[in-house]
Amino acid sequence: MEKILKQEPSDCVKIVLFGPESTGKTTLASELADYFNTEWVPEYMREYLQKKWDELGERISWEDLLPIAQGQISAENETAKNANGILFCDTDLRELKVYCEYYYDGKCPEEIRNAVENNSYTLYLLTDIDSPWVADDLRDRPEDRTTLFRIFEKELIENGLNYHVLNGSRTEKFNKAVALTKKLVGR
Repeated sequence: MEKILKQEPSDCVKIVLFGPESTGKTTLASELADYFNTEWVPEYMREYLQKKWDELGERISWEDLLPIAQGQISAENETAKNANGILFCDTDLRELKVYCEYYYDGKCPEEIRNAVENNSYTLYLLTDIDSPWVADDLRDRPEDRTTLFRIFEKELIENGLNYHVLNGSRTEKFNKAVALTKKLVGR
């Protein structure tokens, strides 16, 4: 199983949009990929869970976690093959781990924990909760956004990961992300 959750070697600079739901990660990943003429990896968890909701009217369960992790890494590995030196990831397995621990009282499948420790990214862009909450079929607990933001940031700090907080308007977040990416890749 762990081999399935492993990143394939890639020359891409991998940048993860990371943070609580409804903070603009998907929009930013898409817009940044367009700006830098490269690829981005959509959040597989959203696709997987929306399909489950639409077909069965059910939310996430423990049994969904490994298939979600596999789908995310598979999408990342495939998309990296066509990227133009930079790959923007709308979340990663670390985000899945944070949510696992949050919703399942600190528990997370060991395979996901191991993959998180072994997979690497160049930069995390932590999206602040200063954008309006947008409800949908999958999002819940808007009252927990501040708590979740702190948990996400703590995860990055405790693991010594390179990150920057993106805050402000959608345009301000985008401009900050562009500047950070240009600095990172020397453009």
